[in-house]
Amino acid sequence: QVQLVESGGGLVQAGDSLRLSCAASGGTFSTYGMGWFRQAPGKDREFVAAISRRGGGTSYADSVKGRFTISRDNAKKTVSLQMNTLKPEDTAVYYCAATVRSVIVVDTALYNYWGRGTQVTVSS
Repeated sequence: QVQLVESGGGLVQAGDSLRLSCAASGGTFSTYGMGWFRQAPGKDREFVAAISRRGGGTSYADSVKGRFTISRDNAKKTVSLQMNTLKPEDTAVYYCAATVRSVIVVDTALYNYWGRGTQVTVSS
């Protein structure tokens, strides 16, 4: 079983950048596919980005493609989300998640472990 803790959220202005990190403990980190999701007030949790176990494969939501980059460091047991050119519509609680599946998945239901989230607020 893996525990996940997100950090790096905050209040920024539109056009700014922010880097989220997720630290994992317990389990064998390199055996988990990792993903970032977000949930805005009154909306369902939605997929943002995912990365394969070794980092060779990634997937992004269309809304963040070209602006966000997911990466991982298996030695440090961390996964990061670099967010550039932030927009007010990126405002949400961002969650890190881990899946035991061997392929990249975008469905929240296919992730086994979740962090508690970190708030990102983008002002216009």
